[in-house]
Formats: sequence, C-alpha cells, structure tokens
Amino acid sequence: MSAGRPAEALVTADRDACIGAAQCAYSAPDVFDQDDDGYVLVRDPRPGPDAREAVLEAVDLCPARAILFREAADGS
Repeated sequence: MSAGRPAEALVTADRDACIGAAQCAYSAPDVFDQDDDGYVLVRDPRPGPDAREAVLEAVDLCPARAILFREAADGS
C-alpha cells in the first residue's frame, strides 16, 4: 500500500442474523438500507474514510451484531 493511502475497508452484514432494527440505516444511510421486509442491505461494501465513524456507530448499535466492519492495513 502506498503511503498516505487510506486502508481498505469492507462492510458485510449477516442477513440471517438481522432482526430489522434499522440502526444501521439510521446511522450510515449511505452505506446501509433495508429491503422490503426490513432486513439490512449493504449499499456500499467498501465505503470511503469519511463514512468510517458512521459505520462503526452502526456496528456498535446493531442489537443482533449482524454487521462486520474490517479494515485491511495491507490492502488485502
């Protein structure tokens, strides 16, 4: 990874674990949405650094722990 380049991030969601609380969609609406049944949809699995805090808030607020945010410092 080149110096000054932000770490790659990957957001995933376990739709089977999701209970439809919508905390993710409220916290980070550019990254998450809900389907017609109210379950999580990841709109942007590789959000930019400007969305990091909102995504981390969504992870913390998810009552089902259905959201995973991973940063890869080496770009993998």
